[in-house]
Amino acid sequence: MVKAAESFTFQSGVTVANRTLMAPMTTKMSFYNGVVTQDECGYYHQRAGEVGAIVTGAANVQADGKCWEGELSVESDALIPSLSQLASAIHVGQTKAILQIFHGGRRTTKAILRGTQPVSASAVAAVIPGSEVPRPLTAAEILTTIQNFKEATRRAILAGFDGVEIHGANTYLLQQFFSPHSNRREDEWGGSLANRFRFIEAVVDGVLATVQALKPQNFLVGYRFSPEELETPGISFADTLFLVDHLADKKLDYLHVSLNDYQKVSQSEAYQERTILSYLHEKIAGRLPLIGVGNIWSSQDVAEVLTDAEFAAIGTGLLFDPHFVRKVLTQNDEAIATTLQEGNRDILRISDGAWGFLTGRSAEKLELLQK
Repeated sequence: MVKAAESFTFQSGVTVANRTLMAPMTTKMSFYNGVVTQDECGYYHQRAGEVGAIVTGAANVQADGKCWEGELSVESDALIPSLSQLASAIHVGQTKAILQIFHGGRRTTKAILRGTQPVSASAVAAVIPGSEVPRPLTAAEILTTIQNFKEATRRAILAGFDGVEIHGANTYLLQQFFSPHSNRREDEWGGSLANRFRFIEAVVDGVLATVQALKPQNFLVGYRFSPEELETPGISFADTLFLVDHLADKKLDYLHVSLNDYQKVSQSEAYQERTILSYLHEKIAGRLPLIGVGNIWSSQDVAEVLTDAEFAAIGTGLLFDPHFVRKVLTQNDEAIATTLQEGNRDILRISDGAWGFLTGRSAEKLELLQK
């Protein structure tokens, strides 16, 4: 079993001090135009220094990819100076800074886009109250979006980040192209499973090619994905095993599953003997490191995640306690903060976005967190 305190060197040459990462979480701390704020830098700086790497909240690669107010952006060169400040704020001790890059697709609104209609693979609204019908991207626009992911990677390199994480999870644009619910296209970007994977592959290959061309010293590329969808039709776990199998053969540094509980079992009857994490780890078969995540609150949780993954990503635990990792690595679980009062928000630099994430949990989960 991998021990949490062990260091690791990715294929790109990036070395992290231990097997923990700060999971990407929405903060809504940036200015209206995506420029990093000092509050945002302070929030990440407070949680750096012990965790192996920090993955930022999602940064849009183009204007119509913006999904919420206060969202980080990497859409233009003008943003490089503020992004550089963010990378520097994270670089405490040996902590590495990873910029998550994405496009929101149909998960945004005309109001957020100041009157522009959201775009997606097809003109199909999300099954979420208030969702708007998006406009299908044209073939030319798809190629432009791929190029924008490449440009975002170039900017991350110039800003001093140690890597980028391509956000293909949580029903945003990359997942929308892979999903049979949101992708009803009849061209080369839709239809068969292989065709629905084409956009993801083009983005991944484009980002990797950008890194190879620019040759920065030790710059990693990861990919995050969600394992299945509730919609019918939707992404099945078998579809995701296809996705993971193909991505694991790429020159990526890691794959990062998006889960709310590392012990979660698939909704598919064919994959319920073990956890989702276990099946994914088996499919990857050592080709790439896997990052597990979800409901991690103790050194025991971290140890259990590392039986079926090479890394454990901590989200809410680091909101409650910026020193969560140090306490886990020393197995000082009794000192981990497990309660959070609204009066402590300023001390912990928790923004409206992160606070909304916490209070959006179920009453049962909130009761559990207060014990």
